[in-house]
Amino acid sequence: MVGLNNIKETDFVNVTIQSLMRVTPLRNFFLIPENYQHCKSPLVHRFGELTRKIWHSRNFKGQVSPHEFLQAVMKASKKRFRIGAQSDPVEFMSWLLNTLHADLKSSKKNTSIIYDCFQGELEVVKEIPNKGITDKKENGEDLNKNEKNSDGATERDAFVKETSKMPFLMLGLDLPPPPLFKDVMEKNIIPQVPLFNILKKFDGETVTEVVRPHIARMRYRVTKLPKYIIIHMRRFTKNNFFVEKNPTLVNFPVKNLELKDYIPLPTPKENEKLRSKYDLIANVVHDGKPGEGFYRVFVQRKSEELWYEMQDLHVSETLPHLVALSEAYMQIYEQQQQQQ
Repeated sequence: MVGLNNIKETDFVNVTIQSLMRVTPLRNFFLIPENYQHCKSPLVHRFGELTRKIWHSRNFKGQVSPHEFLQAVMKASKKRFRIGAQSDPVEFMSWLLNTLHADLKSSKKNTSIIYDCFQGELEVVKEIPNKGITDKKENGEDLNKNEKNSDGATERDAFVKETSKMPFLMLGLDLPPPPLFKDVMEKNIIPQVPLFNILKKFDGETVTEVVRPHIARMRYRVTKLPKYIIIHMRRFTKNNFFVEKNPTLVNFPVKNLELKDYIPLPTPKENEKLRSKYDLIANVVHDGKPGEGFYRVFVQRKSEELWYEMQDLHVSETLPHLVALSEAYMQIYEQQQQQQ
């Protein structure tokens, strides 16, 4: 296991790279330069170089500097992500995967090693207020639930429904708000929530209210599972003045996360098995206050089934139950190929 230099507040990059290095097909693809020799993107080639350095069998130093890769990131992101400025690993992961995909995809097919590993699909049902009926209600016209107005519309028609399919590379999970008031006894009690509670967002029935770009009620259902599923907990909320961090602990399994127990899943095609069981391979944690603090990551070395905690150059073995007790922010789960 190889640590990465923190050049200056670049731990958000380091935890992202260490997480992606546990994704076997992605690693194998980037270990062989011939796989992407046609690609002109410096970011792709620097990412490949970094992958080869991390997995080099004769790396006696036990550490690698991601400096060249960071230079390529700064250029490709037009300094959105840069050395010396702390950033969010969830935003960086999203940007990196989308940029690598755009640089690697062939002109004929919209596919790449990134989509092969991480792309799933959602069915999104969006309900937006019917403007005509909303205006009538605002004008004081009372519209009974089943009572038709002059246009023949009822209260049930107050929302216009749109259904669409949407690809995803990551799934964002909403944490319940922490209690506003604490009594003296509960001062040090941190709220907890089971992972399956917050996964209900994707059961096709739970309504998520959104206000941007306009007010709508959303329902999500997973219609295709990826080989590797990246989830992140929405810990940070920005308002006009400052960023708040939600301290809620999420209780999650390190092994055998069975998604079909929590959310309805698509029926597999003929002669195909439904692979809905996942194992955790990487878990990114944020320590400290919002806007400050630092990131570290727990990763699994599959060959020995051992867990390691990594924070820049610091690498130490740890126990699976300590991984499960951490304040998870972003996770990668790997689909079990042999469904038990």
